[in-house]
Amino acid sequence: VTIVNVSDQVFLRHLGGKIEMQSKTSIKTRNDMSLIYTPGVARVSKAIHEEPESVWNLTSKGNTVAIVTDGSAVLGLGDIGPAAALPVMEGKAQLLKELVGVDAWPIVLDTHDISKIVDTIKLLSPGFGAINLEDISAPRCFEIEQRLHKELSIPVFHDDQHGTAVVVLAALYNAVKVVNKKLPELKVVLVGIGAAGVATTKLLIKAGVKNIIGVDREGILDRQKDYGNNKVWKEYSEITNPNNISGH
Repeated sequence: VTIVNVSDQVFLRHLGGKIEMQSKTSIKTRNDMSLIYTPGVARVSKAIHEEPESVWNLTSKGNTVAIVTDGSAVLGLGDIGPAAALPVMEGKAQLLKELVGVDAWPIVLDTHDISKIVDTIKLLSPGFGAINLEDISAPRCFEIEQRLHKELSIPVFHDDQHGTAVVVLAALYNAVKVVNKKLPELKVVLVGIGAAGVATTKLLIKAGVKNIIGVDREGILDRQKDYGNNKVWKEYSEITNPNNISGH
């Protein structure tokens, strides 16, 4: 038996990438060209220069999101680097477009340096309405997000933190309805205190959950343990585990 060809539906869906840029206006005549580009576009640029806020109405900025990753913590794959993370970022961009009509573009950065990532995003930010951080490993992701929140005037969303937290809270809201309880009555255990675990915990506390126990590879996070340089776990232990229980 000679195998002539093998077809893989997954790889076929990814040939040439899953996203593309499309024009919203047609260019069929010389007049069309003069309206969307030189000389007509100069008037629009001058208008934005004179009134910077008009960029939100006169460009695609208001509906465009940058999906930024360094490929250091891709779900189920770990640190696979920026190139290998690109298909995942394309998939996220496709979901945003198909489900909510938001245009997104993947930006993969070949560095794990916090300051370089922050500086690069800041330099790119004028062209985007929001920043979606994706698959950046903890604890670096916390500092990157916090610095960008302080230094940018546009929304910064870390999907692995905030997206997960919102879904968990929504599930708990429905769960307490089923068991006829209220959030302050619950005892919640979170396994894995990384980006998602920390953000989920903070949101649950704001929602009214009072008793949260965090568990990671060293067992229950309590206030007796020495976490060394892991500031995230130390700070986590100070806002959770009200009875300070310990164990593995």
